[in-house]
Amino acid sequence: MTRFRTLDHPVIKIIEWDPARPAEWINDHIAMVYATSNAYLVTGEDGDVVINTGTTQQSARIREKFEALIGRPLNVAAIVFTQSHPDHMGGWQAFAGRDTRMYGQKMFAQICAERNMLGGFFTPRNYNVLSAMVPPGVTHAWFETPDPSPLTTFSEELEFEVSGRRYRLVSMSAGETLDALGAWLPEEKTVFTGNWAGAIQGALPNFYTARGDRERSIPAWLKQCDALLAEKPELLITGHEKPVVGNAAINAQLSKVRAAVQFIHDETVKGMNAGKPVGEIMASIALPRELEPREGRCPPGWIARAVYEEYAGWFHQELTSELYATPQSAVWGELVERAGGAEEVAGRARRHLEGGDPERALHLIEMAVHAAPESRSVREVELAVYEALADRTEGRIFDLLGWLEGRIRITREALGKLA
Repeated sequence: MTRFRTLDHPVIKIIEWDPARPAEWINDHIAMVYATSNAYLVTGEDGDVVINTGTTQQSARIREKFEALIGRPLNVAAIVFTQSHPDHMGGWQAFAGRDTRMYGQKMFAQICAERNMLGGFFTPRNYNVLSAMVPPGVTHAWFETPDPSPLTTFSEELEFEVSGRRYRLVSMSAGETLDALGAWLPEEKTVFTGNWAGAIQGALPNFYTARGDRERSIPAWLKQCDALLAEKPELLITGHEKPVVGNAAINAQLSKVRAAVQFIHDETVKGMNAGKPVGEIMASIALPRELEPREGRCPPGWIARAVYEEYAGWFHQELTSELYATPQSAVWGELVERAGGAEEVAGRARRHLEGGDPERALHLIEMAVHAAPESRSVREVELAVYEALADRTEGRIFDLLGWLEGRIRITREALGKLA
C-alpha cells in the first residue's frame, strides 16, 4: 500500500466543485465562481462579460450563482475563453444569447478539432493518469463538449469595449494550450490568464502532461512571462484559486516560477552542449532551495526533457534503434530467457529495489512482465516497484503519481486473476 494518493494532492481541492458554494466578489465589478476551472463575471450597466464558463455540467448552476450575487439576470454581451479545454469553455451555451459575442485565440478551433479527432486515443490515456479519480464504468465527457459558435478569433491582439470598459486580448500560446490568451482590463491593470502558468499558482507550469498533449514552448513562455510582468499588473486572476492582489505579490510569485523555469532551461542547454544524454540531464536537474515550487503536475526533469526535445526533436542520437519501428521490447523475451528466466530477472529487480534503486528495478521488471505476465512472483515484484516509485513522489507530483496509481491498479487486477 502506498503512502500517497492523487486524491490527497492540493490540485484536488483546487478543482473541487461545490454546487452550494456561492459566487464571490473580487472587487466591486468582478465576481468569481469556484469550479473545475473558475468562471468570472465583469458586470456593466450596458452588458456583462463572462470569462470562462465552467464545464457543460456546471454552467447552469454557475449562472445561477452569478445572478444570485448581483441580484439580477445576466446580460451577457461577450464571452472570453482563456483556452479551449472543456472545463474552461464547455458551459458556453448557458451564457450565450443571440447577440453575445464570443472570443478565442486563433488556434481555438484547430485545438478543438484535434481533440475531437483524437478522442479515441486520448480518452484511455486520460484514464491512465486519472483512474483514482474516475469511478469504474464512468466515461469522461471531455470529448463531447460542443464548440462555441460563432467565435471571433485573433492572432496576436484584439480589443473590444463593453459598458464603457476596454478589454485587450493577447495571445499567450506557450501556456497550457496553444490557444491560450490573456484578457486584460488595461485601465485597471487587471489580467485574466487562465492556466497559462499552470493550474496551481506557484508550481511549475505544466509544459508536458503525462496524459499526452502538444508540448508547450519553454523559451516562448519565458518571453510571455517577461511581457506580462512588464505591464505591472495589480490584479492577476488565474484559472484556479484566489486572485493574486498587488503588483508586489504578483511579481514575487511569477518571478520565482520564471526563475525556476529559466534555471531548468539553462541547465538543460548546458548539458546538451556538453554532449550529455537526455536521461543524464533529467537526473541532474535539482532546483536551488530558493526556487523550489509548490507541489505541481510535473517534476523538473520532465521540463528538462521538454526543453531538450523542443530544440533537438525526438531522435536523441543515443541509439540507432531510435530510428526504427521495432521497439526494444521485441527482444526482451530472448534476453530474459538468456538471463535465466523471468523469475531470475524479477529477483534482480527486487535486489535493485531493496538497494534503493527503483528506476533500475523498473527496467528489469518491465522485461520480466513482458516475458511472463502470468507469473505471480514476477507480478508481486512489479507491484513493489510501482509502490516504491509512488512513495518516492512524496505525493508532490500529481501526473506522475496518477500514472503510477494506474499501473498499481492494473498490476493488482492481474494478481487477483492469478489467485
